[in-house]
Amino acid sequence: MSIIVGQDTANTRKTLTVNGTSIAYYSIPAAEAAGLGTFSNLPACLKVVLENMLRFEDGKTVSVDDIKAFGTWGENGGQNPREIAYRPARVLMQDFTGVPAVVDLAAMRDGIVALGGDPEKINPLNPVDLVIDHSVMIDEFGNPRAFQMNVDR
Repeated sequence: MSIIVGQDTANTRKTLTVNGTSIAYYSIPAAEAAGLGTFSNLPACLKVVLENMLRFEDGKTVSVDDIKAFGTWGENGGQNPREIAYRPARVLMQDFTGVPAVVDLAAMRDGIVALGGDPEKINPLNPVDLVIDHSVMIDEFGNPRAFQMNVDR
């Protein structure tokens, strides 16, 4: 069962059952039917932002008016001065940005310990995946000892 995170004022939360497993999603056609805006012509990447807004609508950080403003933004060709909230489900960082972030977290944890606080309180708000993909260099290949030679180097 999914956790309901928003108010879902416009009743856009729907359930899809696949092989006995229920999956919650937020329906863009239901948002249109509820009069929140015309969203069908948005590109897929902006539909992801819209679904995120529907999911996290709480009346404070994301309101029905924010969702309507997003519809207006689309109708006006991307012109709307209103800011919108976006909460990613997770963050993906490459090593050149992720390693400094991990170092910053470690420093903040050390700092809170020095002040007598609980280091477990210093955590990212969203899950973060750190991908190290381009920093590995291969100098030896094509022979049975290549792996060990690269490790040794």
